[in-house]
Amino acid sequence: MKDLTKSFTKYVSMNIIGMLGISFYILADTFFIARGVGADGLTALNLAIPVYNLFHGIGLMIGMGGATRYSLALGLGNEKQRRNVFSQAVYLVLFFASVFTVLGITASRPLSILLGANADTLELTVGYLRILLIFTPFFMCNNLLICFVRNDGAPQLSMAGMLAGSIFNVIMDYVLIFPFGLGMQGAALATAASPLVSMMVLSIHFIRKKNRFHFHPVRPSFKSIADICALGSSSLVVEVSSGIVMLVFNLLILRISGNTGVAAYGVVANIALVLTAIFNGISQGIQPLTSQNFGKKNPAAIRQILRYALVLAMVLAVLSYVLMYFANGSIVALFNKEQSTNLQSIAETGMRLYFTALPFIGINIVAAAFLSSIACPRQAFAISIGRGIVVVIPTAFLLAKLLGLNGIWLTMPVSELLVCLLAVTFLRHAVAIR
Repeated sequence: MKDLTKSFTKYVSMNIIGMLGISFYILADTFFIARGVGADGLTALNLAIPVYNLFHGIGLMIGMGGATRYSLALGLGNEKQRRNVFSQAVYLVLFFASVFTVLGITASRPLSILLGANADTLELTVGYLRILLIFTPFFMCNNLLICFVRNDGAPQLSMAGMLAGSIFNVIMDYVLIFPFGLGMQGAALATAASPLVSMMVLSIHFIRKKNRFHFHPVRPSFKSIADICALGSSSLVVEVSSGIVMLVFNLLILRISGNTGVAAYGVVANIALVLTAIFNGISQGIQPLTSQNFGKKNPAAIRQILRYALVLAMVLAVLSYVLMYFANGSIVALFNKEQSTNLQSIAETGMRLYFTALPFIGINIVAAAFLSSIACPRQAFAISIGRGIVVVIPTAFLLAKLLGLNGIWLTMPVSELLVCLLAVTFLRHAVAIR
């Protein structure tokens, strides 16, 4: 078990740091747009983020699904499957990336209007969204390589790639927004170019010839593609659900508090992306370890990995909430350039209520990834779709009607708690039979 503890610490720590790096892509945009463009820019960013969640989620679905199958094939000694899965994943990335690029070129304006942009925010939203969509191939290829390099025994390099992209984004956000005065488009260009830096770092894995996966022309297999999508579906739903929740919350808050309320929610939501990245890091860290031990039929190791992951998620959730509770005023002030007392008050209250969901979010994300890693994609999907759409959306409308803005903030803790009860049931059953 000492080796397992060491591997767990290595993979999870690397992935938490790496996922925090990726989460800073949008957080950096939030900070610099708030300081350089103002509340309207913050609102426009918040309106555009659901689209980012969608293509980022599809990239993670393909990367996580393909890398999970790759690890399972390694554990089972299935050489044919191990050789082919990366090529099938590349085909899938190219297809989806092409669709989003075409949308960016032809449909950025109607898409922005559909997302809720009004006269004050339309041009800002269009400028940001168009650039992100056109650069979708880089985001998705980066997601694919991060997952495969990590599962190919190089979690440190995977982490380094994610951090390099994030640091580049922060630097270029400042340069393009302030000295160059490019505003929203500058933020979008900085974010869109960051995956290129990440992939340059990841290419070291190939230059050193340590990669055991390669692209080679194979006939596209619907069965293999469906398998990749099934194993990675929980990752997709996690990201897409964030976008759907944000879209629904944006529309509800617009009716209650207008653009200022949406800007305040943008601060809360983007801090939430960073905190959720911690749990995503845990879940992605345990995935290769769980899959390989599942392939080797080692149930004791699988149970130990789950225990480690759940305990770590709970500890970090509690620490994160304590930080958010006592430091929310200072955090919100960083994004409140215009010193709006209304924005400050709404965001501070939101953070105190919204982040009570953190312990349940941690359990749900870890549970979904764990179940997917032991070839239980249906249960993983049920958890993800429950917390992303089935439970959270009706809860949002109900609580908004009953409690107004506070009801929207309480939507996350209530819905995540309900899904957590289901997740715990699935985990107990899965561990009992493994």
